[in-house]
Amino acid sequence: MPKHIALYNQNEKIIEAGRIENKMYIILEGEVEIALSDRNNRIVVANLKKGDFFGEISLFNNTPRSATVIATTNVKLVYIDSVDELKAFLIKNPVFAAKMVSILAQRLAKTDALLIGKISELNRIKLTRDV
Repeated sequence: MPKHIALYNQNEKIIEAGRIENKMYIILEGEVEIALSDRNNRIVVANLKKGDFFGEISLFNNTPRSATVIATTNVKLVYIDSVDELKAFLIKNPVFAAKMVSILAQRLAKTDALLIGKISELNRIKLTRDV
């Protein structure tokens, strides 16, 4: 297990959308909330608990954070701050690696379903405008 430990209190912000930070977190204790927002709306997309992970996209892609993460309880996290460290961790922890692949596949399938829904919605709007 990586040796980078971080502690956050309930309601404390762990990640802020738009910031650039290359860390992936694994929850050792507690729970967090993942939320997306624009100027008018805030949508909770996930509630995660012990054993779950978040922040992997920014670690892999070196991109700004897409979501805000807030501790809903006091939390203890371990973080990984390099792709090489993640690779070494996954090699030493094949059960976690399998879990990670499964969860990432579920997240991708959910994103695909949302995109297909939006495309259908846009097509319906276009059809009603063309009529």
